[in-house]
Amino acid sequence: MHFIGSIIEKLQRHPKRVVFPEGTEPRVLQAARQFYSLRLGAPILLGDRTKIKEAASQLNVSLEGVRIINPEESEDLPAFVKRFEMLRRSKGIQEQEAREAMLKPNYYGAMMVAMHQADGMIAGTNESSGSVLRPLFQIIKVAPQATTASSCMVMEVEDTRFGHQGVMFMADCGVIPEPTVDQLSDIAVSTAQLAHQLLGIRPRVALLSYSTKGSATHPSIGKVKAATALAEKKAKEKLLEADFDGELQLDAALVPEIAARKVPESPVAGRANVLVFPDLNSGNIGSKLIQHVAKAHAYGQILLGLDRPAADVSRGSSSHDILGVAAIVGLQSIAYNDLYPGAGQTLPGE
Repeated sequence: MHFIGSIIEKLQRHPKRVVFPEGTEPRVLQAARQFYSLRLGAPILLGDRTKIKEAASQLNVSLEGVRIINPEESEDLPAFVKRFEMLRRSKGIQEQEAREAMLKPNYYGAMMVAMHQADGMIAGTNESSGSVLRPLFQIIKVAPQATTASSCMVMEVEDTRFGHQGVMFMADCGVIPEPTVDQLSDIAVSTAQLAHQLLGIRPRVALLSYSTKGSATHPSIGKVKAATALAEKKAKEKLLEADFDGELQLDAALVPEIAARKVPESPVAGRANVLVFPDLNSGNIGSKLIQHVAKAHAYGQILLGLDRPAADVSRGSSSHDILGVAAIVGLQSIAYNDLYPGAGQTLPGE
C-alpha cells in the first residue's frame, strides 16, 4: 500500500478528471466515490443517469462530486459524431455509423479524453481488451514521438527485496502478441520512463528470456539481445538515465544471489525493477501468476505510447485496483508531455 499511497498524495496536489465508461458497475461506482473522497479530482461516470443512481443507491454509495453523462442526451454528441466521422473518413464511415459508435460509452469516453474534456480514461471491468483498445486506437492513437502503443502492469508485493521496495513494472502484458525488436525496445524504454515518472527512481530494466547471456540459443533469444541494445540507444537519445540488460532469466533478474553467480558484472541483474517480457503470452501469464499466487496488488493495464493517458483494467479487478489505476492515470496526466513530448497538443483529426 505504500506505493499507491504515495501516488495518491502526489495527485491530491494536482487533482484531475477521470472518465469511467462503465457507470453502473458496482466496483467502478465504489472507486469513483473513493476518487472524489480522497480529493484526487472529478470522477465522470458514463451511462443512463437513472440506472447509475439506482445502482449507487443499492450499494449505498454517495454520488456527491461525481459527474454523470448519458452520451445519448449529451449536448456534445453532435460535435463528437462529426469529429469521429472526420477521423474515420478514410474507412468510409458515414454519419449514422459515427453516431452509433459515439453512443457506446468506451467511444464517448475516448473522445472526451481526446477533446480535453477529461484527463484520462479507465475502462475494462466488464469488457474485453479489444472493446477498450479499439476506441482508443481509433480516436486517441499513438503519441507524436512514440511509435509503439503497449501496456504495463505495476505490481506491489509484500517482499520489499524485489524491485523497488516491492514495486515492479511489467510489460507488455496486454497489447502486442509478438513484438518485433523495435517494438520490444520501445516497450522497454516506455516502461522505464513510467517507472521514473511515478517513483523518481533510476529504472533497472531486465529484458527477459529463458536464457541468461547465451546459456541457450534460439532466434527468440537473439531478438531479446538486439532489443536490449536498441533500448539503450533510444534511452540515451531521450536523455533517460536507466540501465538495461538482457537476455536474462527471471531469477537472474530478481535474485541477487543467483545474479552474482550467473552475471556478476550486470548493472541490472538481481536488482531489476522493470521486467520486459519477450511476448504477450509470457507477460500476461507472468503478471497474473504474481498477482494471484503472490497476492500482489496489481495496477494495470496502464497504456503506454498513446497521445493521452488511459488504462484497460482487468475484468477481475477490485474497486481498490480500479482506484489505484485511476490515481496512476491521473498522475501521468500531470506531466504527460515529459513522457511523450508533443502529446495532447492537437485535437483528433487535425
